[in-house]
Amino acid sequence: MTPEPHDFPDFEPGTVWLVGAGPGAPGLMTLIGHHAVTTADAIVYDALVNKAILRWARADALVEYAGKRGGKPSHQQRDISLRLVELARAGKRVLRLKGGDPFIFGRGGEECQTLARAGIAFRIVPGISAGVGGLAYAGIPATHRDTNQSVMFLTGHDTTGAVPAGVDWRAVATASPVIVIYMAVKNLRAIATRLVEGGRAPDDPVAVVSNASLPDQTVFETTLGDVVAGRGGDLPTPAIVVIGQVVSFRETLDWYVAGLRENGIG
Repeated sequence: MTPEPHDFPDFEPGTVWLVGAGPGAPGLMTLIGHHAVTTADAIVYDALVNKAILRWARADALVEYAGKRGGKPSHQQRDISLRLVELARAGKRVLRLKGGDPFIFGRGGEECQTLARAGIAFRIVPGISAGVGGLAYAGIPATHRDTNQSVMFLTGHDTTGAVPAGVDWRAVATASPVIVIYMAVKNLRAIATRLVEGGRAPDDPVAVVSNASLPDQTVFETTLGDVVAGRGGDLPTPAIVVIGQVVSFRETLDWYVAGLRENGIG
């Protein structure tokens, strides 16, 4: 049964909702997320949000871009957070729309801290993270009983764009059978080198899933050793990287084929 409008939580004026837009395909938005887009007075959206989702917004809604992309001119986080406060204090229903999930490498926690300090009420609407949903569209399970009982999620760059210095890469190398790395393409060779030096097997499979869940999705498969050797060339972004034996399941689980990609909703 399709929910009626009154079944959804009230989006009160003067409040902010942080909503995860999922890995890309509009159809992977949650029902509450869709409700927020169609109800909001103001939408502040990220670089990785599919523009098709914004077509659901009201004709009179204020729609502002506030994207952050590594290595490119980007909005400052402090300015984004303060803009949310400003719009909420103006009495608007403010939607902060973020790719993936707001609390998985999405700076949602920082924005909520600013809102809390300003006395602005907020709601978190989780989204499907690319580290799970993006892999699923590539036919790669993040976990499988035959290969791993744990999975580790990491970011591939710090605030300066460099390999995160705060990560103990030697410990990470053997800490989990499967490692999923966000925003790692630029630093992938350096990361792979650290992992091999830390004891990770050079023949461990690697997959780079670019534009996950979208019609132009691509998946590049290689090994950790080949990445260290610089074999692979330029890879499209945005992308999610997965390292581990789960990559081998793609041979039989690769379901997102040409015919299905004709459906733009996902």
